[in-house]
Amino acid sequence: MTARTKAGAGTGASGRTEESAAAPVPALDTDALIDDPDIRIIVCCGSGGVGKTTTAAALGVRAAERGRKVVVLTIDPARRLAQSMGIDSLDNVPRRVKGIEGSGELHAMMLDMKRTFDEIVEAHADGERARAILENPFYQSLSAGFAGTQEYMAMEKLGQLRARDEWDLIVVDTPPSRSALDFLDAPKRLGSFLDGKFIKLLMAPAKMGGRAGMKFLNVGMSMMTGTLGKLLGGQFLRDVQTFVSAMDTMFGGFRTRADATYKLLQAPGTAFLVVATPERDALREAAYFVERLAAEDMPLAGLVLNRVHGSDAARLSAEQALDAAEKLDAENLETDGIVDQAAGKAGLREPADSPTDGHAPTTHPGPRPDSTAAVTTEELTAGLLRLHAERMQVVAREQDTRDRFTALHPEVAVTAVAALPGDVHDLSGLRAIGDRLATVSAPAGAA
Repeated sequence: MTARTKAGAGTGASGRTEESAAAPVPALDTDALIDDPDIRIIVCCGSGGVGKTTTAAALGVRAAERGRKVVVLTIDPARRLAQSMGIDSLDNVPRRVKGIEGSGELHAMMLDMKRTFDEIVEAHADGERARAILENPFYQSLSAGFAGTQEYMAMEKLGQLRARDEWDLIVVDTPPSRSALDFLDAPKRLGSFLDGKFIKLLMAPAKMGGRAGMKFLNVGMSMMTGTLGKLLGGQFLRDVQTFVSAMDTMFGGFRTRADATYKLLQAPGTAFLVVATPERDALREAAYFVERLAAEDMPLAGLVLNRVHGSDAARLSAEQALDAAEKLDAENLETDGIVDQAAGKAGLREPADSPTDGHAPTTHPGPRPDSTAAVTTEELTAGLLRLHAERMQVVAREQDTRDRFTALHPEVAVTAVAALPGDVHDLSGLRAIGDRLATVSAPAGAA
């Protein structure tokens, strides 16, 4: 299903359209998604800090334990994925994850941008030319961190994994923020770079050859030395020209493979999951992803709403809990006043009980009320009621934020993943997330 923004009529004060307020939000069934043999690629995207890496890993574990052979590819440089899967480190080679229960297999890897670029050069150039490219200073800078290289290499690696046809399912964990969708632009960006005037100027001498080529090269280098050379340096320009000449035969292959992977992402066998938390900024980014995927005709499976809060005592509203806490506080004050008065009267009677042998009585200071005094049951109950009120306010705020998103995108299927009490750092934690992903229900305590 491809999600598209739909304009509704008659928006109320809450921001929800009358039509979307009445229509139920479709539920995202992640088990049906990972069990579908026709789904071969799942791409998790979303803003930073929403749990994409954990979601991708949990989906991988659950799919493997349900019988599929899975590889999880992370583009995020963080090491959380390796740690949660019990692997010392991840690199450009898929590593088998131990401890998977069931008949499936799970492998994990982390994109090594430079190594992927090197592999392409080695695979599509003869030994001498490959060595010249790999040792070229401009290539080394380009492969290590040129703008857009990471996204393009991610597409290359995804295309390589799919072409090997070794895995039933590939789960892709994308970089954080809006750059997560930059890989959709990689073919266009690469084409613009290769078709640019600067690159054509550098490639022209090699294509023309002979004296004409040398004359053109001298004119071109003279022009560049007089302008760009002052800014970048003549040696840098010569490195670029050498690199372009060596890569000339490979440029068409880059564009062809990138275009093929782009079409692969649009194919029915691919599913995009937008991951977000029930917070305003995260869901605003999620709406951007939904709209961008629709514009690119990318197949959207739905929204994973992560770290959702709920309460098993949702019938007790925040207002009711606060009212009850205030009543208990008032009763405690009255009780404390009675106790204080009784203690004062008892103090007046103490001299009558003092010794009468003529010696001055020994003074023993009595207990004084202080901050370390025992907390009464009523005080503890009032505190718990206030905590419950705070939780219910969080639940209401999250539900309101979710309602605003679904009002704008009522066609997007949603699954709510209840928040865990701690961080996920092992396979059991990933299984727990997988269980929550598969629970097709509204958040506990939701209105």
